[in-house]
Amino acid sequence: MADDNARQARLHRMVMPGHVCPYGLKSRWLLRRKGFEVDDRWLTTRAETDAFKEDHGVETTPQTFIDGRRIGGYDDLRKHFGLKVRAGDETSYTPVLAVFAVAALLAAASLWPALAPVPLAERFIATSMCLLAMLKLQDVEQFSTMFLNYDLLGRRFVPYAYVYPFAELLAGILMLAGALHVVSVPVALFIGGVGAVSVFKAVYVDKRELRCACVGGGSQVPLGFVSLTENLMMLAMGFWMGWRYLLPGA
Repeated sequence: MADDNARQARLHRMVMPGHVCPYGLKSRWLLRRKGFEVDDRWLTTRAETDAFKEDHGVETTPQTFIDGRRIGGYDDLRKHFGLKVRAGDETSYTPVLAVFAVAALLAAASLWPALAPVPLAERFIATSMCLLAMLKLQDVEQFSTMFLNYDLLGRRFVPYAYVYPFAELLAGILMLAGALHVVSVPVALFIGGVGAVSVFKAVYVDKRELRCACVGGGSQVPLGFVSLTENLMMLAMGFWMGWRYLLPGA
């Protein structure tokens, strides 16, 4: 039942068979997080989108309206709520911090007293997961935008796009250290499974041409083999370590 006291917002965003605007998803999530009831209006064709932009004198979508006043796109909406919007030429130390933070975790994992030696193949996959997570963590905002272009869970629950690289890093570090398999195995199986299904659907079923977010948000790598391999590696690692360490008598 709708809350009569809820604040109202109207959102116009592109939702087409071959494209769902990630900024529209982020705008809807932000509005709901701020307590708004969203009148979610889809622009389902290119002609409809162009007509909307011409009618309102704007160059891009999504566009949010609150109390009949146009707020603008996703960045404008963040500014409206007093949230930070990073300029393109703004200095940022986040990429460097991500590198050193992951390096410190890798060093700690290598010294962790594992109950059993971690074989080379497991170390390779776990280290790959950590390095791929590091690339994503250098710019989580940009990664999340690319990720929302195809990830099925992220489209339904936007925060998952921000959690994903941290979950991948957590699973990789724990697997490398040979510790807390009861945590690392389910995490790897979950994110690897959702990711593999999402990539397969986007590339091989829907035949969409997208850029891969697997190596960070600024990559020009096409979505397909690389991202599918990343997720299948996590799935294989999760199944193998679950069988080896968690199943009784394995």
